Amino acid sequence: MHVTRQISRRSMLKAAGAATAAVGVTGVTAGVTTVPAAAAGSGFAHPGLLHTRTDLERMAAKVKAGAAPYTTGFAKLTANRHAQNGWRANPQATVYRGAGSPQNYTILYNDIHAAYQNALRYHVDGDSAHADTAVAILNAWSAQLTSIEGSADRFLAAGLYGYQFANAAELVRDRPGFDLAGAKKVLLDVFHPLSESFLAKHNGAYDTNYWPNWDLTALACVLAVGIFCDDRAKVDRAVEYFKHGVGMGSVKNAIPVVYDDGLAEWVEAGRDQGHALLGVGLMGTVCEMAWNQGIDLYGYDDNRFLKGAQYVAKWSMGGTVPYTANTRRKGAPGVWSGSETASAAAAVDPAMTRPIWAMIANHYTKRRGLSASYVTRIAAKAAPEGGGGDYGPNSGGFDQLGFGTLAFTRDRVRAASARPSESAADAGAGARPQSAATPSAATPSAVASAGSGDDLAATGSTGLVGWTAAAGVTAVAGGLLLLRRRGRERREAE
Repeated sequence: MHVTRQISRRSMLKAAGAATAAVGVTGVTAGVTTVPAAAAGSGFAHPGLLHTRTDLERMAAKVKAGAAPYTTGFAKLTANRHAQNGWRANPQATVYRGAGSPQNYTILYNDIHAAYQNALRYHVDGDSAHADTAVAILNAWSAQLTSIEGSADRFLAAGLYGYQFANAAELVRDRPGFDLAGAKKVLLDVFHPLSESFLAKHNGAYDTNYWPNWDLTALACVLAVGIFCDDRAKVDRAVEYFKHGVGMGSVKNAIPVVYDDGLAEWVEAGRDQGHALLGVGLMGTVCEMAWNQGIDLYGYDDNRFLKGAQYVAKWSMGGTVPYTANTRRKGAPGVWSGSETASAAAAVDPAMTRPIWAMIANHYTKRRGLSASYVTRIAAKAAPEGGGGDYGPNSGGFDQLGFGTLAFTRDRVRAASARPSESAADAGAGARPQSAATPSAATPSAVASAGSGDDLAATGSTGLVGWTAAAGVTAVAGGLLLLRRRGRERREAE
């Protein structure tokens, strides 16, 4: 099987030039050309993280009309113990994860999910008691939390719970009594600094020491905080890192090899299934939040994320996937140096699932009108998607906010959207068009084929939704596709 590899970051940038630096990508797929746009100036659309006003209105209208599968998705939400308006927050001044005393990070993620679920429930059924509960939880934590401590896991806590806190707060930012200034302060002073530090220094380790999910938690936090706080620099930082970051979580490092059949290797498949699913869910979260602000990361580099998601979906359902051996440097400068080679995709449990697939499948098949056969099949298998508390009590069951069957199911657009977010423009965030990469006359790059773990791995029951998939995705790459050779030695972290 033919594989194209990237020789080095420098040669990649020389070969790709301005095309790879452009926001988005021009992909010719089933006659549709993607022309991304981004919100102008420093203003951002609100609500505009995982859910826009249009999304929230769609959920409410569909549930009120008794439409499937929205009703089953909403029933999943209302049955969750976190979605009840009697929830009371238990804020802490310091949250510890991985080390320190007490190990109390479970309190934080349970409270955040309760805030998010109550806020989402309010937008669907209009019961203000749920909005008041969400406001009380978030205000309590904003007033109390001053630091996140622990082992290296403190970076995971800051990233995961930072992006989730921002999403919960975004849903009630205009509610009476909500302390918007307090929410911005805790995001900027407590969550964001750890996430930015990790992206910049990787905890003092080599850039490749940490697997992709570490970067992606931090990336999701930086992006979410930037949007919530209307901070253009932070959003630009996240977008640039997604495209060209030195760590394992940037898109071409997390998905280093594209194969002829349209699948693209998710590097963490060489580790284990739970962390690979976590990474796909986090990258999808980053893409969705960016899309809702007019930035197309979903389509970047000829829909590279779609190809990686297809790979993980097929593999997670028990299918055979190729894996090109890669070696990454481990350790820290002046402390310890070693390497680790992953040579094959790990074993999987087809019953393992995460509430990540509805968002990804609906974007590519409904918004964009593309076929994504493996993603749509696994989304159907995972439906109706639940949220925190539905996938076990450990932190892995709370890594995604979930409820995708309710939140992301959408009707297919008549003509696939040529711009990332109709809702961003509708909300008054003026969009400025940006140049996409000019498609090359080169041959098509790919056609997608039809066809329990530790604390970070979630398991749960599945349902079924009537989703059918067409066979394959045809795309034309915007210029020469160069992929990174995994075995090369990376620069040392600062």
